[in-house]
Amino acid sequence: MRIIRDTYYLDPTDRGAAAAIGNFDGVHIGHQAVIDITRKVARDLGVPLGIMTFEPHPRSYFSKDPKPFRLMNAEAKANRLAKLGVEKLYELPFNAALAALTPRAFAQTIIADQLGLAHVVVGADFCFGQGRAGTTDDLQAFGTEMGFGVTISPIVTNDAGAVSSTAIRRALSEGRPRDAAAMLDHWHRIEGEVIRGEQRGRDLGYPTANMSIAGLHPPKFGVYAVKVDVLNGQHKGSYDGAASIGVRPMFGENTANCETFIFDFKGDLYGANLSVALVDYLRPELKFDGLDALITQMDADCAQAREILAHV
Repeated sequence: MRIIRDTYYLDPTDRGAAAAIGNFDGVHIGHQAVIDITRKVARDLGVPLGIMTFEPHPRSYFSKDPKPFRLMNAEAKANRLAKLGVEKLYELPFNAALAALTPRAFAQTIIADQLGLAHVVVGADFCFGQGRAGTTDDLQAFGTEMGFGVTISPIVTNDAGAVSSTAIRRALSEGRPRDAAAMLDHWHRIEGEVIRGEQRGRDLGYPTANMSIAGLHPPKFGVYAVKVDVLNGQHKGSYDGAASIGVRPMFGENTANCETFIFDFKGDLYGANLSVALVDYLRPELKFDGLDALITQMDADCAQAREILAHV
């Protein structure tokens, strides 16, 4: 998959795709439905399958609330889209100039002139342009006028209602990773580089791989049964484990992170990139009377996680 960030000087081979437009945070089943429609259009037209998205997320640009909300960072999103067969990822820088474009100017300047898209696909709730003033009806009218096709994808629902990134965030906040996975069609994953921590886990007999969750929507703090993919380095592969997400009240720290103990693993993962999939929520974050009580609970957590993961 080719990632394109500069739309002003586009290579001719990057023009003319059929592209789905949206933020695609989580790449959930609703997003996948839009991508599936776009894939069929691309095949029918004989053009590349593309995605147009925005970095940073427009909500980050406009919001004055510092609370993180993203389900995945830009790299994790690109990895997921590549697995779905996307050939061209147009990752547009969301800035003051882009935010100021009227719906007509966005359609003309970005879709028609700069990217030269043959066809665009959007969800039924899609809005665009300054103040989100553009509707799907506007987009279809602009497409007829400016020479690109437009398809509107219906909203995807499940038993709980409309599938959305907001609903997935709610499930994760409530410690329901399986419900989130049902909407995502994949486990919710925390991806990033292993960073050096205080190495307390090693002293306790439970060495952990520590990862920052800065900028991401925090799942409910506590302990999870997890699937772990080591994405690079000599230990590349898939493993089972248990992860603690939170602020480590036992040690008086308050910066949230993800600490993962990988079962039956020996080796150094510092600097490696991990993808930690949340399978089941085991218990909330607790403060113990002493280290012996903590170790006893960690033994129980890992035994429970092993039992769960043996049937996943």
